[in-house]
Amino acid sequence: MDDIAANLRAVEDRIAAACRRADRDPAAVRLLPVSKTMSIEKITAAYDAGYRRFGENKVQEAYDKWGRLRELDGIEWAVIGHLQRNKARLVAEFASEFQALDSLRLAKELDKRLQGEGRRLDVLVQVNSSGEESKFGLPPEEVVGFARELAAFDALRVRGLMTLAVFSSDEDKVAACFHRMVALQKQLRQADAVSVGEGWHELSMGMSGDYELAIEHGATCVRVGQAIFGARLDPNAYWPGVGGGN
Repeated sequence: MDDIAANLRAVEDRIAAACRRADRDPAAVRLLPVSKTMSIEKITAAYDAGYRRFGENKVQEAYDKWGRLRELDGIEWAVIGHLQRNKARLVAEFASEFQALDSLRLAKELDKRLQGEGRRLDVLVQVNSSGEESKFGLPPEEVVGFARELAAFDALRVRGLMTLAVFSSDEDKVAACFHRMVALQKQLRQADAVSVGEGWHELSMGMSGDYELAIEHGATCVRVGQAIFGARLDPNAYWPGVGGGN
């Protein structure tokens, strides 16, 4: 488990280096360790290294880990994967953050469940910046209209945007996704009718294979899993030359 602390330090160093290249303050970039499929022991090792919020793709897995680790002071959970409406009640019960909001029906269900729990939830709007049919998220051209509607949901604290860039070894193609997100963030800030989002300051983009490039393009949150915890037994979605997704 000492490897996890060392891996975290290595990722932190690379984040700092990317910030220097972009003339940014490293304190403006949040590292979210993605613990999907990882053991309780590995999560505890990252907790012992100082991390308190962990990202999970599948809500049931996150809910189970929340139940098993509730005794750890200050531990929090961010759900970063697609959410079906019938699982909104779980997110409303335990999550501190939800990064994959992409429909008004889901927003309404989350708001209702959160109101019942007497809680509020930080949310990010997921954008399909690559235009791939296989990915969830709103098309960029629909986001401003969607954002206007979110003002109706008091329990949702809209913080910003999230995306998964195209899976490619072509850096220009990946960077184009990040450019679209920055342009969309600017558009939202300029839209007078958009009163939610608190400045839309959050840009969650970048994973194990591209987080340094994402930082150079303005990411405020990077979601890193395998570079911290090691390879997971998941045959889906491999980064070119890296060997994994988050």
